[in-house]
Amino acid sequence: MNYLSSYLALYLYRILLWLALPIVYVRLLLRTRREPAYAARRGERFGRVPVSINPGAIWFHTVSAGESIAAAPLISKMINSLPEQNFLVTTMTPTGSEQVLQRLGDSVDHCYAPYDFTFAVGNFLRTTQPRMLVLMETEIWPNLIMQAKAQDIPVLLINARMSERSARGYQRISWLSRPVLGAISHIACQSAEHMQRFVDLGVDAEKVSVLGSVKYDLQLPERLLKQASLLKAQLNLRTRPVWIAASTHSGEEEQIIEAHLLLRSKFPELCLLLVPRHPHRASDIGALIKGQNLSWRASSEGPTAGVYDVIVGDVMGQLLALYSLADVAFVGGSLIEHGGHNPIEPGLLGLPIVAGPADFNFAEVVSQLSDAGAYKKVVNADELAEVVGDLLADVAKREQMGSKALAVIKSSRGATQRTLALLSSQIAD
Repeated sequence: MNYLSSYLALYLYRILLWLALPIVYVRLLLRTRREPAYAARRGERFGRVPVSINPGAIWFHTVSAGESIAAAPLISKMINSLPEQNFLVTTMTPTGSEQVLQRLGDSVDHCYAPYDFTFAVGNFLRTTQPRMLVLMETEIWPNLIMQAKAQDIPVLLINARMSERSARGYQRISWLSRPVLGAISHIACQSAEHMQRFVDLGVDAEKVSVLGSVKYDLQLPERLLKQASLLKAQLNLRTRPVWIAASTHSGEEEQIIEAHLLLRSKFPELCLLLVPRHPHRASDIGALIKGQNLSWRASSEGPTAGVYDVIVGDVMGQLLALYSLADVAFVGGSLIEHGGHNPIEPGLLGLPIVAGPADFNFAEVVSQLSDAGAYKKVVNADELAEVVGDLLADVAKREQMGSKALAVIKSSRGATQRTLALLSSQIAD
């Protein structure tokens, strides 16, 4: 693709984005109704930079909670190795913002990243003047990348992944994706499969590498055992069997509740910890539970002496502790076509892992866990109840699966250190 074609492609993208501006703004307003946290700092999303932000930083963009958690150890290591350097971490969601503040505190500057409008990105770059831009996983925004490139700001995509589905989508808009991907200085991929997809999309093979996934390097917080012990007492779960369905979405929660009804016929004391991906949905999920004549409460309600059929997790930063209370873990976003969420977290806690068939977001991780015998796939409520029931009834089997999951994770570590070396070399250049 020649320069003129690339220019016209980007120009067309910018026109389409400008036409979408009213829709984007209205959607943001509507989202603030469902999630009031989105009302705060709205100007940052359109390029307004807080006065507290220092220019000349190494800028990490981590999107949401999962990416912020995964990137935090890497950012901390970079801070230690470059104590005189400023760091800026941006997210797109309030949950991501909470994780940045919780895990990195005042060691970094933080604000929301701008939407990909030329005026917003331009003002953000002029004000912050970043030394380097580091994007996580799949954050490929044309204006952001091309405008950074135009200002000679190195752009790196780390912990990068490209599913088959996404690759097909990028291929359909190759008139835009090819020049944008070509403007990235280096792409550090999670696996060889992801790397090949980037190469097939036209990225120079010399600008792509395989460093693994930094998510394998997650360390359990020192306070986790204490937090889990307190939760077990507060939720009155000391003597009950427990299974967890984590990071769930609308459309699969109905199936999970149906499976729980089936399981309770065999395990009458069984408790389900149902943790939606978006905690603000707790009351809607509660209505579904109540509609099946099951009792429920939110995890935020404090100590209880009552016994509830279902506990809905509605507090950010609580997921690992809730996983710690469970005997079996179901990972959500997989019974619908969302692509599944991170199975590494329950594996790190030595839990047997169950999920639906839609796992394209973590296909390589799922393949490793499945090959090791640590991961079971189900397609509906009946299968979910059957697999979870078998594991609840067989302590030795679930301990064996959990041990295998933990072994896979431990054998896959090291991406954080390799990525740190890559970023350090780019800074040196």
